[in-house]
Amino acid sequence: MTKMTLRTEGDTHVVVVRRFSASPEAVYRAHTEPRLIQQWMLGPDGYTMPVCISEARPGGRIRFEWSDGAGGGFHLTGEYLELEPYSRIVHIERMHLPDPTPDNHCETRFEADGEGTLMTLRMTLPSSEMRAQMLATGMEHGMEASYARLDGVL
Repeated sequence: MTKMTLRTEGDTHVVVVRRFSASPEAVYRAHTEPRLIQQWMLGPDGYTMPVCISEARPGGRIRFEWSDGAGGGFHLTGEYLELEPYSRIVHIERMHLPDPTPDNHCETRFEADGEGTLMTLRMTLPSSEMRAQMLATGMEHGMEASYARLDGVL
């Protein structure tokens, strides 16, 4: 396992890189199978994901709902565009906070790296302003916490 890195590119891109001590197949499955997603993609401590829809096929729906256990929460909707089992996922997502954000185009790659997997997530936001707003939410901390949980799931 290595620490997650997050960097910006150009005006609208965010690139997240993380190494996992598991096979590309295992890391890919953890990103597409609802029962696995619900165990790790929780953001900051204290949140759960009571609703997880992940129809992992081109055109398939995505809906993740997070709850803080005290009546607060938010959700994400999206669609899968392309899936290359165990190596690549392309999807669109939008957060509902409560109004939906513009579409975030995401491409996640899973590459064999020694005994593990190098995961690279490249997000393309519609504008530099949207990217700045997304980064200001503290998403980096939530992603780090989620990926640390994923290590335990794998």
